[in-house]
Order: sequence, then C-alpha cells, then structure tokens
Amino acid sequence: MRISIVIRTLNEAKYLSDLLEMIDSQETCFESVEVVLIDSGSTDKTVEIASSFGCRITYITRQEFSFGRSLNRGCEFSTGDILVFISGHCIPVDKHWLQNLCQPIVDGKVVYSYGRQIGDDDSNYSERRIFAKYFPAHSSVPQDGFFCNNANSAVLRTAWEQHLFDEELTGLEDMELAKRLVAAGSKIGYVAEAPVFHHHQETWASVRRRFEREAIALRMIMPEVHLSKIDVLQCIVRSVYADWRSAMRNGISSTGLGDMLRYRWCQYWGSYTGNHEHRILSQAAKQRFFYPQVSKKAEQDEWLKPMRRPSPNEGK
Repeated sequence: MRISIVIRTLNEAKYLSDLLEMIDSQETCFESVEVVLIDSGSTDKTVEIASSFGCRITYITRQEFSFGRSLNRGCEFSTGDILVFISGHCIPVDKHWLQNLCQPIVDGKVVYSYGRQIGDDDSNYSERRIFAKYFPAHSSVPQDGFFCNNANSAVLRTAWEQHLFDEELTGLEDMELAKRLVAAGSKIGYVAEAPVFHHHQETWASVRRRFEREAIALRMIMPEVHLSKIDVLQCIVRSVYADWRSAMRNGISSTGLGDMLRYRWCQYWGSYTGNHEHRILSQAAKQRFFYPQVSKKAEQDEWLKPMRRPSPNEGK
C-alpha cells in the first residue's frame, strides 16, 4: 500500500516542523509514504518549511478556495492508495499514529477512518470537553452513523475517486462525504489509537465564525436540524454549568470560568447564526467562510496535560 498524507495549509509555520518531524518518525509497513502540501496563500515560512522536508507542494488560489476543493486538488496531486488528511496545526502523539489510522482500511473493515483529537496545553477547557465528547478513548470500527473529521483521517483512494468532496460546502466536507459513503453501503471507523494534539489558535471571533460556517454546512447535510433562540439559551446554560461543575470537581483553574462561558456563547450563537443563514451565500459570506483571515492567537489559559507531548526526535 502507498500512502499520501495531504495537508491543507495557510500560515501553519508555527507547528508544521513538529508535524513533519513526527511524520518522519512514523513506523509503518507501507510500501511508501509521501507528504503533499496544498497551500492557499501562506505568507509565513510554511512553504519553505515544507520544502526543507521534501514535501510535494501544490497551490490553490484564494478565489478558487473551498475546503472540499482544496482537498480534491491535493488528492489529485497525490499518488497514494490511501489518502491521509491531517491539519497543519495537528501533531501525532506517537510513532504508531499512521499505521493505526490506516489499518482498518488496509484490513477492509472500512473505507474511511478518523482518529482521536486532544486539545493542547492552551486549549479552552470547554473545547477540551468537546474533543472528549466526539473523540472518546475507545475505538469503534466500524461505527454507527457518518460522523467524521478531516483534521485526522484517512480514506481509500478508490472511495474518494467515486464520490469526491463537495466543493460548495462551507465546512464539514468530511461528514458530507461520509454520509454518501454510508448510503452507498460503505463503512466508517473511529480509531482512538491514532491520536493527535489539535492546536486551535483562534480569536473569539474566529471561534464563532468556525461554528457558524459549520452550521451552514450541517444545514445542507442534515436539513432536519433546526436551532431556535430557546435552544441556544438552553444549550449555553447546560454546557456552561457542566463545564464549571467538571472544572471544580477536577480542580481545574487553567481556564477561567468567564472564558468557558465566552467559548460556549461563541459556539452556540455561531451555530444559531449559521443555521439561519440564507441558503444562497453572498460573495461577502463566501469570503468570510471559505477564506477567513488569519488572526492572532486568542487569549486562552493553560490546560492540564492529559498526556505528555513527545519530542519529534524521541525514539530516533
């Protein structure tokens, strides 16, 4: 089996070296592993770093960009039998990540797999609880339903070639593809043994915008989902109460109570706004959701380390 790791990038220099070093350290039984970068206009040292690691690099312009189109271009540029997707700000936890993520596909159990995600030391506690909800400690291969996340995933090339990612969605292109694959009789799998640290560096506006564009996409994928203002209020109250209660029980002081409240507000108000966005996006909305501006790091507190982050050179 030949593996192609496809990374979408836009100014990912901060974590890209660590990611590529961890990719180099992977222990696998695959015939070959290539790394493909699909860059959408980085102005930092992203491309320079990728070149130094021998990555194959291709580009997509701002005018052409959408999340699905970017992945399709990267997949077309690649040569692997299995296509692996990882965010430029995610870092594998160990040297077995790649083998574990792809193994269910190699074994023929699924055609699309996705791995665990863990927040980094600066993650908001509320976000860590979201990761824990959607990416638990136990695998499910195959799983029920079509949830999937391309920040850490793999798909059989022939499955992608038959369906491709939707290029018009404002996000959740992974779930939309998984839904069509399941409808066609294929299986999706969750692999807890393939974890990555997910470093979200966002302003509060960026957090709200992320949930907004995902809600727009979710409305297209699951039109039966509707959010009212009462739903939003109830979700905020329940989530914040659960976050505060959990933080106090576990002695968490690294994220302030106000920051937990603000995160949940951005999450659910963004979701409500996206759920009610007009179905035909204006050009301004496309600019906002398809190609959001790069923002400075949001002020976020430290978080207790659930597991030690390894050095990229560890074990070499």
